Amino acid sequence: MDFVSKMKELAKSDLKKIVLPEGNEERNLKAAEIIHSEKIAEVILVGNREEIETNAKKFGANIQGITIEDPATSERTKGYAEGLYELRKKKGVTQSMAENIVLDPMYFATMMVKNDDAHGMVSGAVHTTGDLLRPGLQIIKTAPGISVVSSFFIMLLKDKSFGEDGQMLFADCAVNPNPNADELAAIAVATAESAKRLMKFDPKVAMLSFSSYGSAKHELVTKVVEATKKAQEMRPDFMIDGELQLDAAIVESVGKKKAASSPVAGKANVLVFPDLQAGNIGYKLVERLAGADAIGPICQGFAKPINDLSRGCSVEDIVNVVAITAVQAQNA
Repeated sequence: MDFVSKMKELAKSDLKKIVLPEGNEERNLKAAEIIHSEKIAEVILVGNREEIETNAKKFGANIQGITIEDPATSERTKGYAEGLYELRKKKGVTQSMAENIVLDPMYFATMMVKNDDAHGMVSGAVHTTGDLLRPGLQIIKTAPGISVVSSFFIMLLKDKSFGEDGQMLFADCAVNPNPNADELAAIAVATAESAKRLMKFDPKVAMLSFSSYGSAKHELVTKVVEATKKAQEMRPDFMIDGELQLDAAIVESVGKKKAASSPVAGKANVLVFPDLQAGNIGYKLVERLAGADAIGPICQGFAKPINDLSRGCSVEDIVNVVAITAVQAQNA
């Protein structure tokens, strides 16, 4: 059974409520039909009810039996406005402002997750990553002991000799533009946790650089060296090592030459990139040139699961990320 099928089967074993705040959008409507019919999750569509129902007919999506929450008419809206006001009043948000803010489907859906009226949220087919992160950080906030929200892609490779039988995690490819050493260490630890809890394999984390074990001297290398030490101190039970060049991290023969004493070199199944430019370019290169399947970005670090999508996502992408979000909710 492939990874996506495993996620769907796990999701089906303990149904969770997953909210889609882009409820009137074509791909979300078609994905909702599949999620509902295959019993992957109890999907909730948020938006103007009339628009959702009209667009469902227009796009040929059967949403019968699927819950619709219209912020303009929902009985939850008043309570959410009061809750948001309490959360944000010290930041200058008034009761009147809160009442307007929760009419935004993104904020309404986030409040659903905050109040356990939904177990997770998936957005991004229309909205930007910032549109998802903003209410997430304001309302859901980070999990205890976590200082940084980040993301990872699940890379499913055709060549099974790499990673864990062809499965790898790449981080951070979507959220943090230029993490400092502390943030990079936190990203490494969070991604190792995600590998263990979601992927069910023992993480072997490579902290990537253009240097391997001191082969080059530069402030950019120093950042990765410092991050590696901090990550190792944070979680000595995880196998985290660096700094490593990509080939040293994933090719055993090269790893033996460039970092012979490394427990990770040549065997990495988690790659932590030094910044967002490298991570974003890296995952897209592997996706396009190696024909890998890239699932994500999957967010990590929030107190409750909320996940982003690429605006170029397919219906299948939405279904897959909903399944993963449901499994994250189970693990939580």
